[in-house]
Amino acid sequence: MKAAELAGVRQFRVVDQELPDPGPGEVQVQVAAVGICGSDLHNFTEGGVGDSPCKFPMVLGHEPSGIVLKTGAGVSGLLLGDYFALEPAIPCGRCELCHAGKENLCYDMRFLSSGGIPGFFCERVNLPAHNLIPVPKHVGLKEATLVEPIAVALHSLSFAHVKAGETAVVYGTGAIGLLTIACLKAAGIGRVWAVEPVAHRRDMAVAMGADVVLNTDQPVQEILKDTNNRGVDIAFDCAAGVNTVNDCINSLAKAGRLVYTAIPAEVHVPFYAPGLRKKEISFFNVFRSNHQTDQARDLLAEKVTLFAPILTHTRPLDQIHDAFDVAQRYVDGVGKMLVMPSE
Repeated sequence: MKAAELAGVRQFRVVDQELPDPGPGEVQVQVAAVGICGSDLHNFTEGGVGDSPCKFPMVLGHEPSGIVLKTGAGVSGLLLGDYFALEPAIPCGRCELCHAGKENLCYDMRFLSSGGIPGFFCERVNLPAHNLIPVPKHVGLKEATLVEPIAVALHSLSFAHVKAGETAVVYGTGAIGLLTIACLKAAGIGRVWAVEPVAHRRDMAVAMGADVVLNTDQPVQEILKDTNNRGVDIAFDCAAGVNTVNDCINSLAKAGRLVYTAIPAEVHVPFYAPGLRKKEISFFNVFRSNHQTDQARDLLAEKVTLFAPILTHTRPLDQIHDAFDVAQRYVDGVGKMLVMPSE
């Protein structure tokens, strides 16, 4: 089969690889589509994610969908040709954190596309049968790639304890920021501000439900003006820009909640400590998702026409370098770029 390996910074190569038949409890899946995530872009442009260097050569990609090709011994109830979102996380199920219900923090996690474990930028994969999430046919295989990032957005909302009628700001409206806006609106949030320097992504934020969109020129002042100097209840940093976390702090009301979804390129990020302390801001970090996959699938199925416009571009596997180049430069009106390994 064909697989796209990241051989070095900004260096993809398409190679032939062997894939055995699925083992007991496993399913072999034809990978239909894979979304490019921000963490993929960090590996592509920087050779790693924060303090975790990429182990070259590496098959990235962890926002996949696919179709069942073969089933291993002991697998039943999966029909060949059915549509599935594919869960990349395989927690051990045995450690302290798995027993505590925090499988995303598993001490012995196998996460496909991380830590030297190949991901989904390839034609076929073998997965545990329980990692296949069935999606209705009206969702489609392209749209099914959104299950994983929607689950991340829902996980971020779980920290924020969103209440109906509250206010929020989302800094950065790449794909995860856009999905956060849509999930906030689905949760019954009141007014949402979106802050984004790229014009076409501000337009997409409006389509996802943002009530106010701002450029990055003095957004804090605009938000404080709009809220009578109170600030918002919740701030989401989905950008990890030079100043975005401190803009979040300064945009928040007293006793506000700050959710840090973005992945910064730098290992150390400076915080405006007086604002955190004097306003008693609660600060939450987000790492992947945890038990939100089925909820994400159901929300996508219910609101597929809302989410689908995020998917703006596709490329076949042999054009993966161009796909990453367009995605990381935010050009050509790109929202979410999909790689199509089976085309």
